[in-house]
Amino acid sequence: MANAPVDPARYARHLALPEIGIEGQQKLAASSVLIIGAGGLGSPAGLYLAAAGVGRIGLLDHDRIEISNLQRQVMFDTRQIGQGKAETARARLSALNPDVEVIAHAEKLVASNAERLFSPYDLIIDGTDRLATRYLINDACVLLGKPLVSAAIHRFEGQAMTCLPGRSPCYRCLYPESPEDLIPSCATAGVLGVLPGVMGALQATEAIKLLVGIGEPLAGRLLTYDALNLTFGEFRFERRRDCAVCGEHPTITSLTHHEEKPLSRIAEWTPRQLAEELKKEGGEERLMLVDVREPWEWAEGRLPGSVHMPLATLPQRMAEIPSDVTPVFICAVGGRSMAACRLFTAARAQDAVNLAGGVVGWSNEFGAPPKPDHDHDHGHAH
Repeated sequence: MANAPVDPARYARHLALPEIGIEGQQKLAASSVLIIGAGGLGSPAGLYLAAAGVGRIGLLDHDRIEISNLQRQVMFDTRQIGQGKAETARARLSALNPDVEVIAHAEKLVASNAERLFSPYDLIIDGTDRLATRYLINDACVLLGKPLVSAAIHRFEGQAMTCLPGRSPCYRCLYPESPEDLIPSCATAGVLGVLPGVMGALQATEAIKLLVGIGEPLAGRLLTYDALNLTFGEFRFERRRDCAVCGEHPTITSLTHHEEKPLSRIAEWTPRQLAEELKKEGGEERLMLVDVREPWEWAEGRLPGSVHMPLATLPQRMAEIPSDVTPVFICAVGGRSMAACRLFTAARAQDAVNLAGGVVGWSNEFGAPPKPDHDHDHGHAH
């Protein structure tokens, strides 16, 4: 692939750069990148890498497009709501640049499939929004020797960094612990729509530099961006000798470390996925809808058949959830219900489901739910 054909018209502006030129463009054509998450960060990163002529791009995402995504996920349009993100993004990138091979991986990243998914690619881009997934991606990249370009967004702020296994610190060197419950999701905290565009474009920039072999990588440096003040900052950090995965005496030597976490028992469904599961034969008997919002929120409307257990009362009322059903925890937008999932799975070692987007997401998809029948506020949905 060293002499991969290059279209001089399409890549004229790259060929005019001495730092890239024909040799650099051929390196891009011979390279491969896996983008994990085809959402806010993955959209701009994928579009720019396809436009740049990266030879093979993988898109790993098991979610479907929701209307709330369109405020920031520029890969998609309104007509595509309900479609799978990976395959829809594959079609978009292929249309943008037919020179590029684009592969859709419509599956959820877990410890057991990480090596299979990562191995065919030269570089990994992390565009996810879950801390547990970020640690899994980091650990897999370190163990497999894959360069990783990571970014994160929160409200009006962004961060980016690069990990070069064996040459630089990793994500765990900077953040040894995993305070997942302390970090609200985009659905809970909100995010400026253009923020992931900035950070995703920076990820694509870093990937191109690494693949071509130019410039100074963002290794051992955390780049920060404040959109409200329109300022960039930088924080330098060193490799930790006691890092659990890349230190002198690592305790994480395989990805089975992630398989042991209770979080693996938690699934997340979109409103449409929940509706489809409820329609299946026996669906209403298999599932128990548990609304953990406050009483005043519950009084405004709830999903039919749901049971009201405010989050603060869940530890005392957990016994009301039978062992032969899977609880689907529901709140306003998905943050408190995820906390409920963690409480439940830790206490019961039983599977649980979080409704992504909560009642707000359900209302956007199907219309506002009805107000409750107060005679059955605390009854079982069955």
